[in-house]
Amino acid sequence: MPGVRVRFAPSPTGFFHVGSARTALFNWFVARQDPDGVFLLRIEDTDLERNKEEWVDGIIAAMHWLGLDPDEGPFRQTDNARHHENALSQLRGAEYLYFCDCTADDVTARKGDNKTPGYDGFCRERLLSRGERTALRFRTPHTGSTVVHDEIRGDVEFENSALEDFVVARSSGAVLFGLANVVDDRLDRITHVVRGEEHLPNTPKQILLWRALNELNDTKVDIPKYAHLPVLVNEQRKKLSKRRDPVAVEMYRDQGFLPEAFVNFLSLLGWSPRGDQEIVSPRQSIDQFQLKDVSHSSAFFDVKKFTHINGLYIRELSLDEFVDRCAPWVTPWTSSWRAVQEPPWTHEQFNATLFDKAARLAQERVAVLSDIVAMVDFLFLDEAPLDDAAFDKAIRQGDKSRDVLRNARDRFLTVEWTAAALHECVQLIGDELDMVLRKTQAPIR
Repeated sequence: MPGVRVRFAPSPTGFFHVGSARTALFNWFVARQDPDGVFLLRIEDTDLERNKEEWVDGIIAAMHWLGLDPDEGPFRQTDNARHHENALSQLRGAEYLYFCDCTADDVTARKGDNKTPGYDGFCRERLLSRGERTALRFRTPHTGSTVVHDEIRGDVEFENSALEDFVVARSSGAVLFGLANVVDDRLDRITHVVRGEEHLPNTPKQILLWRALNELNDTKVDIPKYAHLPVLVNEQRKKLSKRRDPVAVEMYRDQGFLPEAFVNFLSLLGWSPRGDQEIVSPRQSIDQFQLKDVSHSSAFFDVKKFTHINGLYIRELSLDEFVDRCAPWVTPWTSSWRAVQEPPWTHEQFNATLFDKAARLAQERVAVLSDIVAMVDFLFLDEAPLDDAAFDKAIRQGDKSRDVLRNARDRFLTVEWTAAALHECVQLIGDELDMVLRKTQAPIR
């Protein structure tokens, strides 16, 4: 029997969305569970008006950064245009399709007060020929039902009478997503389609197309198993939006999130390993992951939890590896990849020996790698940038801040200059002034 074949099929219309990254990862898990499994990348680039080559490059780069390189591809959906047209011709010849010249306004006007969504079938029996504004629609059955056997949601039944006669090709002749997707999956012998739940309403239509093409071809291709992943939501439990939420994978990479922490966090969005572990390796996820265990409910993209997990991963790095990972932010002139923000110091001002000494301490405190800049800038600049808000909070908090600084100035002249002795000294100053350690330390820092 052939092995599992899954595909990740993003559209290159923007930055690489975290939801797309989660979909790619879950497909990757499914493929890696089978010794003969194949993880295929197909760029669905048929929307020529919105597609940009830079977005294609971004998808490939982000997937590589996450360690999700495909076994096959990247392929382009446009490369299959001839096969799409052949399928369209077959379906049309067998009268599965009919021409329609209705506009949206035409349909609305005919319906009047009837607010039932979808096309009303007006052109189904009109026997139109191709014209300047004729699209091609698929004749959905009026009786029976189409069942989607979903690995996550169980059997989802759609009454055929509620499915509109959907468009498969524009008046220009361009084949639309629904048919192109089915043709591509048949060509690629895809066994499992794992994608977001927003595609669930499309699935019965694609199953009808798949069955029709099986009837018209000598080679029958098994309909794949479907699994529709829950939507990702923000802290207000609203679907993640490109307009209001930080959803670009590249943005998190540029902030200094580690790819291994990102993969760990993504794996917990809608699924959890045995024992509800928070830290889980890709190998553990592959061994334990089952589509049937994925939740139906929306998954909270908790940036605070993600940041916490990232900090745990940073502290597990060896010191040498931590220094190396900080290079894009600290020494971009030595790094193959540059951070978006250049450091405030020059090559000449930077002192590698000083940084190596400070890195050991900073590693315990940074949550993302970009934090390192503000923690060490004073080592390399004559006048380090001042955080006005932090200064106001620490210094302008009443007479006690002045008392803290006077005490520290006097006692630091004689105290042993070690971390333990300084800590004990500051603790004593706070006790005498009836201040907690955190507030005592702030003005001194």
